[in-house]
Amino acid sequence: MGLFKRNPFGHILFLKTWLIRIAGFLTHRRYRYFNQLHIEGSEIIRSLPDTNVLFISNHQTYFADVVAMFHVFNASLKGRENNIKNVMYLWNPKLNLYYVAAKETMQEGLLPRILAYAGAITVERTWRAKGKDVTEKKEVNPNDTENIKIALEDGWVITFPQGTTRSFKPVRKGTAHIILQHKPVVVPIVIDGFRRSFDRKGLMIKKKGILQSMVIKEPLKIDYETATVDEVVEMIEFAIEQHPSLLKVIPAEVLEEQAKLDVERKWRY
Repeated sequence: MGLFKRNPFGHILFLKTWLIRIAGFLTHRRYRYFNQLHIEGSEIIRSLPDTNVLFISNHQTYFADVVAMFHVFNASLKGRENNIKNVMYLWNPKLNLYYVAAKETMQEGLLPRILAYAGAITVERTWRAKGKDVTEKKEVNPNDTENIKIALEDGWVITFPQGTTRSFKPVRKGTAHIILQHKPVVVPIVIDGFRRSFDRKGLMIKKKGILQSMVIKEPLKIDYETATVDEVVEMIEFAIEQHPSLLKVIPAEVLEEQAKLDVERKWRY
């Protein structure tokens, strides 16, 4: 790798490599010692093509979720079987790994700006601004969808199709449009425990001794010739276990925790 070789977004790969190494070494204990991360599906990661893969997941914190995925994906590619033992799997990290994040989130302070260099594709949320839902939705920025296309052509993309850390919120149709347009391999991921482990941003440990989980599922079988946007949306909701019909099977303590977080957010804003 040349010292100043860049990816399609102009990021210097040498700098990105060291950023991922340092961030990975600093965060490893969050998933191995302070808390434990239960992983399922490492073998699926190893079976995927090197490009045009879209990971879809539910969302619980701004940063801890995606950092955990960087750990799990790289560990799986280095032969770890459902574990992230020995953080040296990050010495030669996968550099064509990207994640979709709200532009306003990645501009809130120095640390998010640094983390953005590790692979963020920043997008402008059309339905939310400054922590509040907006009644008049903004136009979709064509540069946002173009950047996702570029990232898929170069490698793997992680996205959180609900666009929020709150549970059982609607899946945004934009994700379905991207899937039908670019026809990627779509891999669902279901996470849990991160909301109880970390603060809302996922930067501070809120509680220790929590069992976190990450379940990587088989790629979705989508008929790209006949599937509609609404059908893909519903497929995503079931795949990441966020369909409204599943609410009745969620433990009461989880719903209670979600309600507390919603009240906290309203108080802040």
